[in-house]
Amino acid sequence: MTDDSRKPDADIAEPVVTAADAPPLPPEDDDEDDFLPRRELLAQIDQAIGDQDAARLEELLEPMHGADIADIIERLTPGQRRTFLQLYSIEIDGEILSEIDEAVRDEVIEALPREVLAEAVREMDSDDVVDLVEDMDEGEREEILAALDESDRAAVQQSLTYPEYSAGRLMQSEVVTGPEHWTAGDAIDYLRRHDDDLPEQFYHIILVDPRHHPIGYVTLGRLLSSRRDALLRDLAEDSFRTISATADESDVAYVFNQYHLISAPVVDEGDRLVGVITIDDAMSVMDEEHEEDILRLAGVGDESSISDTVVETVRQRVPWLGVNIFTALLAASVIALFEDSIARIVALAVLMPIVASMGGNAGTQTLTVVVRGLATKSLTAANMWRIIRREAAVGLVNGATFGIVMAGVAWLWFRDPALAGVIGTAMVINLTVAAVGGILVPLALDKLGADPALASPTFVTTLTDVIGFFAFLGLATAVLL
Repeated sequence: MTDDSRKPDADIAEPVVTAADAPPLPPEDDDEDDFLPRRELLAQIDQAIGDQDAARLEELLEPMHGADIADIIERLTPGQRRTFLQLYSIEIDGEILSEIDEAVRDEVIEALPREVLAEAVREMDSDDVVDLVEDMDEGEREEILAALDESDRAAVQQSLTYPEYSAGRLMQSEVVTGPEHWTAGDAIDYLRRHDDDLPEQFYHIILVDPRHHPIGYVTLGRLLSSRRDALLRDLAEDSFRTISATADESDVAYVFNQYHLISAPVVDEGDRLVGVITIDDAMSVMDEEHEEDILRLAGVGDESSISDTVVETVRQRVPWLGVNIFTALLAASVIALFEDSIARIVALAVLMPIVASMGGNAGTQTLTVVVRGLATKSLTAANMWRIIRREAAVGLVNGATFGIVMAGVAWLWFRDPALAGVIGTAMVINLTVAAVGGILVPLALDKLGADPALASPTFVTTLTDVIGFFAFLGLATAVLL
């Protein structure tokens, strides 16, 4: 066997590539993203689909990454997608299938020939297979699992026993392990002998004791840069930590982000190694969490997608629009209390939307920051009161600033100093309440176990509308009439 500790022959010169030898760069296009397919290419793909030219379609897609092909499949209309899958289905592999959005994945799976689907599933890591089958009914799931080898099928079935959105569902079972008494040379030799059995991507060799408890890990970079006689236990990283298989996936994403991990072993209740989570999975969770928060803040449903049908989109949006009707009626009832004042002073009807709108915007600003702080766990019981005081101070300062501005506008517009004073005071009150409400409402909902991102916007908007109308119209009634 070759001695891996020998240095490369110093007499062999490395090839030198100069700038003149390098291939020319493609022309720049400031109007398009370098990481997205060009409009011209997309048009050619559409043309190949329209002409039902399978050879041309394969030629256009051959150099593309699986994730880009998945994006193309998602952007097609249902009719185009059916034609595309008829022409290209034999080329759909595990990489493409794992990248397709859940909203259209079922349609793609249904259209694929069974032998193509089976081969694609066999190419996928266990965590991608779990993601694929976890929402399927029993019959479809068994059909997919039947295509796997016995060991892979057992790994997927084990992951499915863990709670949804847990680390156990997120992990992949393919793990590279070694005992701590191995040397770097032992580990390198082992990897070379078993290269066919290794995961497609891995970053650490996990050190385990005789009971299969993880006790540390060594990065591949540290392994390859060390002497062959160096012990793995001496090369272990300080960042090592394990994750329980039942931990929530949002906590997993937090741990990866907080401690800058690239992979982490997953353990069962007995602290035995059952899998590993890699940074790409943690990043996917963070991306999904951010997307869900944005969608929930907008009240459009956390599973909304540009590929949804009209019926699906309406079904997701109607519930919160219905809730908003009732909250709008509540704000309207406050206005109704002062209809006589509005009838006598028409300027009130002109100015009162400004007070409510400014309060709503201020509340949304605070709310967005707070929901993000709760999601990233940067807003905790330890700093909660400091943040509340800060937001109250910010609301007061902003209220005073824009109160003065609106007072000046009202005076110039209506030549009424009393009205200017009323709207200025109402702005101070409403922006202060909006800032405090923007933090207290999501905190209260979080304590009650509700999702702050989903429910907070409605409550905060209602609060600022009611307080804004009541403060402005109430003060106007008391001062001007």
